[in-house]
Amino acid sequence: MQPKKQYEEADLFRSRLDQILNHHHPLYVLANQIDWSVFDEKFGPTYIENKGRPGKPTRLMVSLLYLKNTFDESDESVVDRFLENPYWQYFSGFEYFQHDLPIDPSSLTRFRGRIGPSGAEELLKELLNTARKKGAIKKSHMNRVNIDTTVQEKAIAFPTDARLYYKMRAALVRAARKRGIPLRQSYVKLAKETLAKQARYSHAKQFRRSEQMTRKLRTYLGRVYRDINRKAQYQDDELFRLLNTAARLLRQKKESKDKIYSIHAPEVECISKGKAHKRYEFGSKVGLATTSRGNWVVGIQAFHGNPYDGHTLTRTLEQVERLTEWEVKDAYVDLGYRGHGYEGSTQINIVNYRTMKKATRSIRKWLKRRASIEPVIGHLKSDNRMSRNYLKGREGDCINALLCGCGYNMRKLIAVFLLPYFVWRKVRDFINKRFMKQPEFQFSLG
Repeated sequence: MQPKKQYEEADLFRSRLDQILNHHHPLYVLANQIDWSVFDEKFGPTYIENKGRPGKPTRLMVSLLYLKNTFDESDESVVDRFLENPYWQYFSGFEYFQHDLPIDPSSLTRFRGRIGPSGAEELLKELLNTARKKGAIKKSHMNRVNIDTTVQEKAIAFPTDARLYYKMRAALVRAARKRGIPLRQSYVKLAKETLAKQARYSHAKQFRRSEQMTRKLRTYLGRVYRDINRKAQYQDDELFRLLNTAARLLRQKKESKDKIYSIHAPEVECISKGKAHKRYEFGSKVGLATTSRGNWVVGIQAFHGNPYDGHTLTRTLEQVERLTEWEVKDAYVDLGYRGHGYEGSTQINIVNYRTMKKATRSIRKWLKRRASIEPVIGHLKSDNRMSRNYLKGREGDCINALLCGCGYNMRKLIAVFLLPYFVWRKVRDFINKRFMKQPEFQFSLG
C-alpha cells in the first residue's frame, strides 16, 4: 500500500523537538531546506494501491539513507543511532522524541530495491537542488568539471581457484539437499581437509602439492555437478543458475575472459588500475564528475563490463546535465581518457605535460585543478562507504555509488549551514572577551 502520512497527535505533556533543539544546528536547518514532497511524488507510483500493509513514510526512509551514507553507518547501526539522536529524528520528520525503533533494518533493503538506481539518482538530484537554492552551487560552477574513474570493491574474499571450487561445491550440495536430490557423495569432510592442506602447502611454498590439492577440489566439484545434472528431474531458476555458474567455473582457465571471481556475486569484475600496493581490484568501475570550484559531486555512476575510461565519458557528462540541468563547457580528464570519441558540445581537456607547458597561466590553473578530484575519491571511500560495497547484484553497484555521492554532498551541505553559525559564535566570543568586565555587554546568539 501507499506510505502512510507522517503525522503525530499533539501531546500537551511532551515538548516538541523544535522547542528543545538548537535552531542553528546544520541538520535542523537542512531538514527545513530539503523539499521532501518531491520524494512522495517520485516514489508513490512504486507502491501498489490497497494491497498489503501501509508503507513507512517516504521521508523517514529517504532521510535514513541520507544519514547512513553521510556518517558511514550500516543499516542496523543507523536505526540504532536514530533512537539516540534527536537531530536525526527531527531530520526524519518527527515532531516528538521517539523511544522505539522506527523500522526494521531490513526495510531499508526493500526500499532500495523498490526505488532502484533511478530513485537513488533522484536523491542525489534533490541534494544538488538544495545546494543550488542555498547558493552553494551556481551556474558558473558548472562551466568546468573534473572527471575520473575509480573502483568500488565488492564484499568478497580474494578469489583463488581452490576457494572457488570449495564454495561452489558447497552451494550445490546445499541446493541438492533443499530439493531432496540424493547425492552419491557430498565430499563435505574431504573437501574441508583438502582446502586446509592446499592453504598449508601454499604457505610453505610447496606449490606442486598445493596445485595437486586444487585439482582434487576441482574433481570433487565436477563429480557433484554431474551427479545433480543426472538426477535433477526439474531445474528451477536458482538451481539452473548454480549449475550454469559451476559449468563456467569448471571450464575457465587462467587466460579465459568473463571469469567468475565470486559464487554469491558472479557479476564481480577484475579491474587492474596499475597501483603498486594493489595490482587488482574486484568490483565495478565507477565514473565520477565533480565541479572544479567547490568539489561538489555532480555525477556518479557504476559501469559494468570493465569499459575503457574514455568510453564512459559520454554517459558521465549526460548524467551531469541530467542532474544539474546545466550544460558543461569544459571537462578536465587524465591521460586514461585518450581516444574517448566524445562528440558533444563540451570541450574535453586531457591534462598532460605538453598541454601544461603550452597553456597560459589562467588555463594552467584549471588544468592543475583536475587533481582535486583525487581527494574526493578518497573521502568517498573512507567516509561514505564506497571502499566496500555490500549491496547485492548489479543494481546494488549502481545504487551504492549514487548513495555515496549523496553522503558526500550531505557533508558539504552540513558544512555550508554550519559556517554562518560558526562565524557568529566567533564574533560572540570576541565581544564577550572584549567587554567581559562589563556584564551589561554580554552578547549571545539568542
